[in-house]
Amino acid sequence: MPQPSRLGVATRAALSEGGDLARNIAAFAPRPAQQDLSVAIADAFEARSTLLAEAGTGTGKTFAYLVPALLSGLKTIVSTGTRALQDQLYHRDLPRVRDALGVGLKTALLKGRANYLCKYRTEQAKGEPRFTSRDYAAQFQRIVSWSGRTRMGDLAELDGLPEDSPLLPMVTSTAENCLGSECPMFGDCFVVQARQRAQAADLVVVNHHLLLADLALKQEGFGEILPGAQAFVVDEAHQLPDLASQFFGEAISARPLVELARDALAECKSVSGSLASVQTPSRDLEQAVRGLRAAMDELPVRATRRRAAEVPAVEAAFDTLDAALGTMHKTLEPLRGAAPGFDSCHARAKDFQTKLRRWRGGPPPVAAVVEPIEEDDDFAPPRRVVAVEAIAEPVEALADADEPAEDEAEQPPAAPDTSVLWYELTARGFRLARTPLDVAAPLAEHRERSRAAWIFTSATLAVGGRFEHYATKLGLVEPTTLLAPSPFDWAEQALLYLPRGLPDPAVRHYNESMVDRLRPVLEASGGRAFVLFASHRALREAAELLRDGPWPLFVQGEAPRHVLLERFRASGNGVLLGAASFREGVDVAGEALSVVVIDKLPFAAPDDPVFEARLDAIRRGGGNPFRDEQLPQAVIALKQGAGRLIRSETDRGVLVLCDPRLLSKSYGKTFLDSLPPLPRTRQVEDVGRFFAGEPLVLESATSASSDDDYYYQ
Repeated sequence: MPQPSRLGVATRAALSEGGDLARNIAAFAPRPAQQDLSVAIADAFEARSTLLAEAGTGTGKTFAYLVPALLSGLKTIVSTGTRALQDQLYHRDLPRVRDALGVGLKTALLKGRANYLCKYRTEQAKGEPRFTSRDYAAQFQRIVSWSGRTRMGDLAELDGLPEDSPLLPMVTSTAENCLGSECPMFGDCFVVQARQRAQAADLVVVNHHLLLADLALKQEGFGEILPGAQAFVVDEAHQLPDLASQFFGEAISARPLVELARDALAECKSVSGSLASVQTPSRDLEQAVRGLRAAMDELPVRATRRRAAEVPAVEAAFDTLDAALGTMHKTLEPLRGAAPGFDSCHARAKDFQTKLRRWRGGPPPVAAVVEPIEEDDDFAPPRRVVAVEAIAEPVEALADADEPAEDEAEQPPAAPDTSVLWYELTARGFRLARTPLDVAAPLAEHRERSRAAWIFTSATLAVGGRFEHYATKLGLVEPTTLLAPSPFDWAEQALLYLPRGLPDPAVRHYNESMVDRLRPVLEASGGRAFVLFASHRALREAAELLRDGPWPLFVQGEAPRHVLLERFRASGNGVLLGAASFREGVDVAGEALSVVVIDKLPFAAPDDPVFEARLDAIRRGGGNPFRDEQLPQAVIALKQGAGRLIRSETDRGVLVLCDPRLLSKSYGKTFLDSLPPLPRTRQVEDVGRFFAGEPLVLESATSASSDDDYYYQ
């Protein structure tokens, strides 16, 4: 075994019994798995190499990477999955570790521009008759008042401001509408100041969206937001490939188009005589956007570019939008020198027209930043992107996503598609995008060019203890890998229950059978459960079946996610029904969550054309879609859901996996082998004994019989 680096030795010492963290952080407990992980990270820092590390829940991976990052002296970028995790890392974890180590490195928190107040746009919004209620007008005044006091301009400072507030696009900028150095308030720009702090810091905390936006900008040669980094730590790294496919693609959506029309009108206030020429093109552009959305009502909510082309009214509406953008561009040409805002609007009109034409059938574009639609009074935010079209040939629908083709015939190698086209409709908006099927090449190119250390870590990276699936998506060849197990006492803290007698998940009465077997579990636990579903339809059906239960029922879709979680925690005995978004990023420690139920193995839906396009590319490239994509993706999703159960050394709980294919299909072993070593039972009586604290005599965690009464009723 190779000797650890000098940084590795120092890192292990800091995390050991009597080390800096044990002496200076209350309740810190040394953990061997954490020390091993930290040493591996330190060695990768020293060698400027790449490490893939799966760190089970409770390992303490945050401290494991912060210690070597702070002791190394290297310029380090730490990227995590969400803004909430970013704030937690920067404001809670980082100060504790830095103070414990006694290092004085400069640190900075950097978010995307949509998180910072734009003083110019806020000024432009004053007096605008665009507030649909007194509440919005009052909220706007609150923002204006706060803008005079804030030092950082981070909108997270405003308690109670909803993340989907329609005011946010009015008081923040996007890459498209920012005036840059031409802005009259550039010297006081909060975004510029945040980036300056980041460039001067030794350790910068960002989120994946910002990290990927930076990489995408570098692809186009516009310069770096985060220059000179010597080490990158990507936490919650399992999210990165799917997010990267957005950021290395290109999109056009309703929100920025409407903003262009409104911004052009707003600029007329400062340029005398301009309103006469701008008013009609602005009105026509906004009407063209609405007309396109109305024409698309005939289409499915998610479908392909080719599907949209089948409706003549939609193609005519695209023509109208193209013409409106052309007219806006031509109208603003003579006004470009009158105000920086007009110059920006002129460039945006041309850019949108170019993107629209590319989406309708032009040559493949270069990479560009994808701006999300943000909600306002006119356009709601998009749902998850799932509809695409392969550029080459159409894909074949899977016969049954709950029963994927396990042994597909190998196809002769063919050149895989490079990108896919899709659209998605929201309540009053739309999004048109071109997305690459494979982001391994651009990610690999950036890593090689950076000459930095790269650490990718998450609780869910491996499938059956192996990292090939994730490594392939990142373009990594034989990277260093590490599995750091959770420190939990699984034999005492947890139980895996595989119910008997469930039918095949494809049968119509599966949900009723599943709920029948769930009731005695909930009676034994006194509620306190998450029930996670593979589809919203199944979720709604189960909600109706459980309405008469004695436990408070919280159903996804009936309240915002954070509200449901707050109510669930407060109830003490609630049952929360959720879908995919509750599989990760949810942390309910303690007795409030003592059961996690997963209704079916989370294979992707058969009507997800983006997924089908990826499978088709794998098939035509000579791979096996089930082995190479469907199975690994479903394993990772299952691990995410199961990971909600045990969050600390004092938690106890039961994981209920209802899908009989875990034992009836050969691939079931891959799922079970990818889970922690939970003791297993198929006797519901054992669930009651577990919660009563009685001793159990169980099967081992690596064996479970597959007799007939498990599969058939």
